Amino acid sequence: MHRVLVIGAGKIGSLIAALLSNTKDYHVFLGDIHIDAPHIQRLSIQNPTIHLTNVNAQNKEEIIDCIQKNTIQTIISSLPYYCNTLIAEIAKECEVNYFDLTEDTKTTEAVTELSRDATTAFVPQCGLAPGFISVVANDLMQHFPSLDTVKMRVGALPINISNALQYTLTWSTDGLINEYGNLCQGVEKGKEINLLPLDDLEEIKIDGLTYEAFNTSGGIGSLANTYMGRVKQLTYKTIRYPGHCAKMRFLMKDLNLNEDRATLKRILESSIPKTGQDVVLVYVSVTGERDSIFIEENYVKKFYPKMINGTSWSAIQLTTASEICASVDLVVHQPDKFQGLVKHEQFSLAELINNRFGQYYA
Repeated sequence: MHRVLVIGAGKIGSLIAALLSNTKDYHVFLGDIHIDAPHIQRLSIQNPTIHLTNVNAQNKEEIIDCIQKNTIQTIISSLPYYCNTLIAEIAKECEVNYFDLTEDTKTTEAVTELSRDATTAFVPQCGLAPGFISVVANDLMQHFPSLDTVKMRVGALPINISNALQYTLTWSTDGLINEYGNLCQGVEKGKEINLLPLDDLEEIKIDGLTYEAFNTSGGIGSLANTYMGRVKQLTYKTIRYPGHCAKMRFLMKDLNLNEDRATLKRILESSIPKTGQDVVLVYVSVTGERDSIFIEENYVKKFYPKMINGTSWSAIQLTTASEICASVDLVVHQPDKFQGLVKHEQFSLAELINNRFGQYYA
């Protein structure tokens, strides 16, 4: 059995641990500083093969001791983005595989640097976006000898809305603020550029419903760099219900709360409810030439919550956790193929969906 340490037992980390342990091919250790929390204890009762371990994610010695004592081979970080550089450094020092869910570009740059002479795999930016969206976009892009425009759009939304912001907290508040407040990568006229967050607002219609989409940071993953000079325009935007962007601009720009993110986090978490009744939208559009004809291909899909072994998991939990689990499964079973930095465009859409964890995307 492959020995894995999942560090961070929040919404996503808990499902990662459950999915891996259910296969009986992984010996899963779930580490968290609040291991006695009710939701973690319930998870342990429902999944008795998961080994709970009390570990402080900011204590290097504790984590190294946990890795060495339990002969860990792979570490999966489901921590906030600002914790991941330390975890990647530990993975490098202990010579174990490393996976994370970060959307933060500076964190990814640090992980990339650490991976340069690594003999194990370093796979940052797993999950939904970045992650799955990159696999989908790359798959469609392979169909075009000459690429023109690539639009990557993803949204995790409440199925029902009851507040003026037209949103509920479906995932990490830190991650949400980070992607709303940082510069965004894109490609324009074949060159990589930086775009302003909460900018370039557009309207999207899916299944007859109208949504809005705007620039956010990190979701583009490594595709801008991979396709530099081969695509004219490449952008990533977040999908929301109409009106959300204007209100976030007011909070983050007009009230200058992008410069006081701790206050913004307190406001959002005290005022905006959380929900497990969500829908994830994935929309990719690629245009280009094939046989001298200008063609467009699309991938459009919605994902909803599901019940697994008697427990209900939200759509954002499923789409995020299943992608990183599939990535782990593909990498650890092909150690000679995946070493050093692993980009998501190295996985084909077919092998990801056909993987036992990727079934939730099928």
